[in-house]
Amino acid sequence: MTIDKSWTQIRKRSNSVVFWQGLQSFLQMAKPHVNDRGFIRCPCNRCINNAQHQLEVLETHIHRFGFMSDYNEWIYHGKNVNAASSSNVPQPNSGVHDRDEMFEVLEDIISNDAEVDQLGSQSSNVQYDDLFTALNSELYPGVSSFSSLNFLVKLMHLKVMNKWTNKSFDELLKLLKLAFPKIDLVESHYEAKRLMTKMGLGYQSIHVCKNDCALFWNENSMSETCPVCSESRWKMQEGRRTGKNVPHKVLRYFPLAPRLKRLFATSKTAKLMRWHQAGKSTDDNVMRHPVDGRAWKDFDRKHPEFADDVRNVRMWPVVLTTYNLPPWLCMKPEYLMLSLLIPGPQSPGKDMDVFLRPLIEELKELWENGIDTRDAGNDRKVFKMRAALLWTVNDFPARSSLSGWSGQGYKACPTCNEDTPSMRVIGKTAYFGHRRFLPSTHRWRSNLDFDGRTERKRPPRRFSSVDIMDQLRRVKTSIPGKHPNYGGVKRKRGDDELNWRKKSIFYELPYWAEIELKHNLDVMHIEKNICDSLLGTLMGDPHKSKDTDNARRDLQHLGIRSELHLYEDGNKLMKPAAEYTFSEANRRKFCRFVRSVKFPDGFAGNLSKNVAHNDSRIVGLKSHDCHVIMQRLLPVGCRFLVNKTISSTIIELCTFFNQLCARTVNVTDMVKAQDQLVIILCKLERIFPPAFFDIMIHLVLHLPEEAILGGPVYMRWMYPFERYLKRLKDYVRNAAKPEGSISEGYVVDEALTFCSRYFDDIETRFNRPDRNDDGIHRTSRLFVFES
Repeated sequence: MTIDKSWTQIRKRSNSVVFWQGLQSFLQMAKPHVNDRGFIRCPCNRCINNAQHQLEVLETHIHRFGFMSDYNEWIYHGKNVNAASSSNVPQPNSGVHDRDEMFEVLEDIISNDAEVDQLGSQSSNVQYDDLFTALNSELYPGVSSFSSLNFLVKLMHLKVMNKWTNKSFDELLKLLKLAFPKIDLVESHYEAKRLMTKMGLGYQSIHVCKNDCALFWNENSMSETCPVCSESRWKMQEGRRTGKNVPHKVLRYFPLAPRLKRLFATSKTAKLMRWHQAGKSTDDNVMRHPVDGRAWKDFDRKHPEFADDVRNVRMWPVVLTTYNLPPWLCMKPEYLMLSLLIPGPQSPGKDMDVFLRPLIEELKELWENGIDTRDAGNDRKVFKMRAALLWTVNDFPARSSLSGWSGQGYKACPTCNEDTPSMRVIGKTAYFGHRRFLPSTHRWRSNLDFDGRTERKRPPRRFSSVDIMDQLRRVKTSIPGKHPNYGGVKRKRGDDELNWRKKSIFYELPYWAEIELKHNLDVMHIEKNICDSLLGTLMGDPHKSKDTDNARRDLQHLGIRSELHLYEDGNKLMKPAAEYTFSEANRRKFCRFVRSVKFPDGFAGNLSKNVAHNDSRIVGLKSHDCHVIMQRLLPVGCRFLVNKTISSTIIELCTFFNQLCARTVNVTDMVKAQDQLVIILCKLERIFPPAFFDIMIHLVLHLPEEAILGGPVYMRWMYPFERYLKRLKDYVRNAAKPEGSISEGYVVDEALTFCSRYFDDIETRFNRPDRNDDGIHRTSRLFVFES
C-alpha cells in the first residue's frame, strides 16, 4: 500500500489538519522501531537524521522545523528497513555535527514540558514560536555560526554578568543596528526581555486583601470583597473604584513543580540531584551534608517510601534550596529558587500563613501525588517526583512568625519551651540561670555568687512532638488580618497557651509534626548579636554596652558583687570600673590591633574602616565582620587586656563558634561542646551582670544539638540567603513598583542561568575563573576562600 507523503511538503503547518493527521500516522509507524531507550532518528530539517530523540520530541521538531524534503524512503522509521544502503537516501554525517547550543536548550525545555502530548503540541507550545523563529534566523546574511537567538541570549547574559544598565543595553543594540544594517536583532531591552521570559517559568499574581486577611485565590478568586473583613479588593478614590481595577496588594507566587522538573530536564544537573545518596559520609561520626544529620536519617526511617527514590527532593522555603545537591552547590545563588514575593513595605508578621497558602498547597500535592518528570540523567525516563520540606532557616523574629512560638517574654526559648530559664531585671527580661543545666551535685548549684540564691531546679524537659501537639490543641484559633474589628484586635494569651500565638500552617503537611528539627536557629544572627554585646561591653561602648546603670542596680537588688554597685559622690552618681571592661589604654590597643590586621584577599572586609579615627570605638560592623572578629581576632586581642579568668572564658566561647562553623562537623565534638557550653555560660554569669544575658546568649546552648540533627551550619545559616536577597533587590528598575521589577527580573535571570549551562565559548557563572586564579591547577582548595 502506498503511503501518502504529501503532508511533508505543507509549509503552513500550524493550522493544517492534513499535516497533523499525516504526522500522527508517521509517528505510529515509527513507534515499533525505537531503540531500547525509546530513541529514534529525527527527520526534521534541523536534525536531518543526525540526532536521536524520543517520539514526542520528534513530533515537536517536525512541527517546528518541517520534514526533510529529500528523505523519501523512510528506512529509519519502518518503511523498507533493509534498504538502508540505498544510495538515494541521505546518510548520517560521520563527523561531529556543529549544533547551535540554543537548539539543545529548547530541546531540553520542551521535552520535559508535561503539557507536550498529542493534543498539546499544537496549542500549548505556541509560546515557543518566536524562539524557534529566532533560532532559525541567521544573525547576519552569510553568518551560520550564530543564530539570532544564540547571539541575543549571550548578549543578555553579558549584560547580567557585568551589570549593564537597561539604557546602556539599548544603546548597544542601536550601535549594532547602525554598524550592521542587515543584522537580525531585537530593537530594545524590553523586546529582548520579553523573548527571554518565554524560556522562563513565569509566576502567578494573586491579589491580597489590604488587611492581609485572605488571598483572592482558588474559591475566592472571583470575589470582589474580602471574605473575612468585607473590604473591597480594589483601590478606591472618594469611595468609588478607579477607572481601572487596581488591587490593593499582589502576591507573586513562583510555582515550585516546574522549577524542580527543570533540574531534571538537563543532564548537567540531573545527576547532581542524586549526590546526597552516593556522596554521604561513610563515617557516622563525621557530617559534611544534611544527609549525614540525625534529622535526615530519622525522616528516612519514618517515611521509607519517600526515601526509596533518591531523586525525591528535600528543601526549605521561602527562598528554596535543594538539599539533594552536593554541599558545594546547595547554597550557590544559581541553585536557589524564589517561591514567594510578599508585598511590602511591612512584614506580614502573624499573618505570614496567609501568604504561604499557595506554597503549602503545592507541597501537599507534591508529597501525596507527586508529578511526572523526565530524568535526563536516566535516559529521559519518566518517574514520579515527590518533594518534602526539610526545615526552615530564618532569623529569630521571623522564626516566631513561621513557627507560631513567640520569641519574647519569660518563655522565649522554643527549645526549653515553658522551662526557659529567665528572670525579670530592670526594664527587660534576662535569660539567666544556666546552673540548672548542671548535674544536681555540682558545687556551683549551691554557690551564692551567681544571683544570691542556690539553684535547685532540674534541667528543662525535652518536649517530644506529642507534647508539642498537645500544647497546640490548647491554642485558640485567631482571625487573620489586621482589620481593627477582626484580626487586628489584640487578645491576651491564656496561661495554658504558653508562648504559642498560633498553630503554624506547616502542620498541614502530613509529615511536619514528626520532623525533629523544624526551624533552625540562625547561627549568623546569633553570632553577630553575641559579638555586638561582648565587644560593646568590653569596649565600654555607650550605645552597645550591656553594662548600664540599670545593670548595676540589678546587682544591688540581688545583693551580689558589692564592688560594682553604684555610689554617690557628692551630687554625682558614680559607677565603679569593672574587670570585664577595657581600660582606656587597653581599648586603644585593641583598636590599633584590629586596624593593623591584614587578611588574604576575599577572606574578610577591610576592618580598619570600622575603627574610629581616634582609636576609641569600633563601629558599623556587619554580620560577616562579627563572624571574623569572634573567631579570629577577639580570642587573640583580649588575651592580655583583661584578667585570665575573663579572657579564657571568652576564648572558649569563640573556639566553640570556630568549631561549629567548620565545613565538616564531628558528632563527638558537638556532644562534648554541649556540656562545655553549660560551663562557659555559668562562667559568663559570674563575670557579667544579668542584663547581659539576652535570648541570643541563651540560644547558643542549643546550637550543638541542632548541628547533630541538621549537619554543618554553613548549609543552615542566613549568609547565602542574605546575599541572594541583595541580588533580588538589584533587579529593581522602577522604585515605585519594586515587587514587579523583582519578579520580571528574576524570571529573565532564571532563563539566562539555565541557558548559560550550555555555553562554553563565553564566560558564565558556571565556568568563570576564581577571583585569584593564577593559572595553576590545584587539587585542593582552602575553605576560607570559598563564598
